[in-house]
Amino acid sequence: MPTPQPAKSARPPEQTFQEAKYLKELIESGTPVRVKMIDGEEVTGTIEYYDHSFIRLTREGLPNLFIFKHDIKYIQEEA
Repeated sequence: MPTPQPAKSARPPEQTFQEAKYLKELIESGTPVRVKMIDGEEVTGTIEYYDHSFIRLTREGLPNLFIFKHDIKYIQEEA
């Protein structure tokens, strides 16, 4: 009698859309964030816009920044 083959596990989805959900929450709440770049630079402000390639960081008294997502190490909410 042949041994039953284990069921193939389902492939994880390509996108979970959690990034978009989180960025949208940060925009709607106006939560100040610190963006740590891969090169070690840090900038603070609020995220006003995002798309698949970049975020727009609005800073008080300083120029707004468009930051490519591939240059971001992490985003941390400020207290």
